[in-house]
Amino acid sequence: MRRLIHPVTITMVVLTIIISLPFLLPEREPMVYSDDELRERVLPTKTTTIPQSYDKLLKLVDNPNNPMTVQKIALGKKLFNEKLLSKDRDISCATCHKLAEGGDDNLPTAIGHRGLANPSHLNSPTVLNAALAKSQFWDGRAKDVEEQAGGPIQAPFEMHMRPNEIEDRLNRTEEYVSDFREVFGVDKISFQNVRDAIGAYERTLLTRGAYDRFLDGDDDALSDEAKRGLTLFVTKGCKVCHSGISVGGQSIQKFPLRRYLSDYIGAILEPSIKIKDSPFPFENVGGFLGRDDRLKFRVPILRNISNTAPYFHNGSIDKLEEAVRIMSKYQLGNEFTPTQIDEVVAFLKSLDGELVEYNISKDSMSHSITR
Repeated sequence: MRRLIHPVTITMVVLTIIISLPFLLPEREPMVYSDDELRERVLPTKTTTIPQSYDKLLKLVDNPNNPMTVQKIALGKKLFNEKLLSKDRDISCATCHKLAEGGDDNLPTAIGHRGLANPSHLNSPTVLNAALAKSQFWDGRAKDVEEQAGGPIQAPFEMHMRPNEIEDRLNRTEEYVSDFREVFGVDKISFQNVRDAIGAYERTLLTRGAYDRFLDGDDDALSDEAKRGLTLFVTKGCKVCHSGISVGGQSIQKFPLRRYLSDYIGAILEPSIKIKDSPFPFENVGGFLGRDDRLKFRVPILRNISNTAPYFHNGSIDKLEEAVRIMSKYQLGNEFTPTQIDEVVAFLKSLDGELVEYNISKDSMSHSITR
């Protein structure tokens, strides 16, 4: 009587073959582009560089529903740093968004009013270049920086103020009454005015770095390692989601796209590993599951990414190299080698930049650009 091979044995053999395929197949030669070819691969998708003049800034980021003016920007900067907007007068927007340190607070989760942490353990996104994004917050629930500006002010675990409290407090401050009258032509300050002023200022917080200089034609702006990293970024598919002038922030995407049997095997063999209950390739601190609990997240902006650790929505990953490895494995389905990771990190560091000092003065253009 013939003995049949047990189905479990067949399954294990098939899984072994599948897992071994990447090692059995010959490795393809890495793609190599000239500098001009590499720029062409980046630029056709309407990617451009950060503008250096105020006029060009307006063409890129001005909001027809909240036209930028010199006076409004100055007022927004004052409010961005104003602790009067918080319940205990001890927190401002600048508290969590440190412009000299990547535009965030470098903490796993935002800490606000009286030391309270974000209840979902959400990491503070950078405010730098945020105006270039199509939506704000990790779940993309705010359409622009003006709408976003009102969120932290009202959140009980951040600045813990109601709109009417903001209005009452500012309307009792003669200096602000005068400022708002000049900017908005109103005798009574509204919460919407406050959001609009802060939003106008945040639209000026753009940074330029080596990546911009390379795209503008400076072949020496990137190292050879960074160019190889940019080539991987383009050819392996990273650029599909991390697109546009901001290198991210243009869409809402599912994360993770892939899961692996090995993740669950590890959890079974080591019951103490908390990752077994997480839909992510790291501990699900805070329990946040993205938009509508469907693992949908706004694609992070990668400019200045090396200065905004820790990474992912709950700040679970400390090292940029590990973040790149996770993304290559769970989003692309093609885990990068250590060398490839180093190359991509070298490219990502070229996205670091300094705030552009726009010549915003009384003589500058002070109205919305006609589109």
